[in-house]
Amino acid sequence: MSNYAAAVARYFEAWNATDAEALAKAVAAAWSEDGTYTDPLADARGHEQIAAVIQAVHEQFPGFEFRQTGDVDGNHHIARFRWELVSPADGSAPVAGSDVITLAEDGRIISVLGFLDRLPQA
Repeated sequence: MSNYAAAVARYFEAWNATDAEALAKAVAAAWSEDGTYTDPLADARGHEQIAAVIQAVHEQFPGFEFRQTGDVDGNHHIARFRWELVSPADGSAPVAGSDVITLAEDGRIISVLGFLDRLPQA
């Protein structure tokens, strides 16, 4: 597994963690201590804020899971990939997007720039 794919796998472990303790551990494993997450709806810095963003998504979409779509593409310390938020019950995916991540020397995420390609109707 490439360092890009390993970083993205840890990223999805964090986004799919629902227990508070597991979420905190997964965020710490995926992001550097002062790492950031930015998308059109959120701007978070540090483990606590990132975990809070993830928890808020799980509150809005209980039982849904994040799934990578396609391959990870990377060069130097940057990787990009696509994802969707899927209901295991019926397979619907009301939210989808793509992210660009920057990695630290230790393989953890320094920053995430997220783009939302599909959102549910308000």
